[in-house]
Amino acid sequence: MMSEHSWHQLKDLEKAISISYSLNLLSKAEHTFALVQKNHPDAPKLENLKYHIAHSHHQIDLIYRRVIEHQQIPHHEKVFSIFEPHTEWISKGKAGTPVELGLRVCVLQDQFGFTLHHLVMQKQTDDQVTVAIAEGAKQRFPMLSQVSYDKGFWSPDNLAKLERFLDKPILPKKGKLSADDKKRESHPEFEKARRKHSAVESDINALESTGLDKCPDKGIDSFKRYVSLAVLATNLKRLGKILLDRER
Repeated sequence: MMSEHSWHQLKDLEKAISISYSLNLLSKAEHTFALVQKNHPDAPKLENLKYHIAHSHHQIDLIYRRVIEHQQIPHHEKVFSIFEPHTEWISKGKAGTPVELGLRVCVLQDQFGFTLHHLVMQKQTDDQVTVAIAEGAKQRFPMLSQVSYDKGFWSPDNLAKLERFLDKPILPKKGKLSADDKKRESHPEFEKARRKHSAVESDINALESTGLDKCPDKGIDSFKRYVSLAVLATNLKRLGKILLDRER
């Protein structure tokens, strides 16, 4: 009978053989690339082949370290799509969809359901775009005086910066509240704004149904353009509904 130790050795050998086979294929691809580059330096898709060869080296290195050396790969080294390298691993923390692959999009909407400003977040967390999203909207709409956020956008520095150009930033604090925080968050205007904040979920669903669920275009620039078009479409749809309601 085969012992457990021998079994693991056999599995590691199979994995090593698979990696060796991949390296052999990669070597052939590199040889072909060198020949084509020498004889036809302007050949179409040459850069595309070079890109995929480099990605193959990276993936084989990750597989060897993870499977053979049993290392834990740092998150920043992982690649979730070789075709769309900007793709990120998004932890949703929700039942049914704990994680998603894509990019976060931060939106700022008014009380009528119109999106005033949006940001495509690349390797950014909510607290890193708190001020930028409000500043961008303020530049377009100078009368903007109040913005409501989730706790994920909180930091003391963010609150201080928002108070410089907003009359009442609704930014709930993470963790334990001090006496000043309790006073600030128990203000009637603060509580009123927080009660209305839940409406943003339906607005997000509206954006997703108008094209922000999946992006069929290729490249980060196309992704950003697609997001902007989806925002525009949602605003036009919202405006059309208001006009139809007025006619009725």
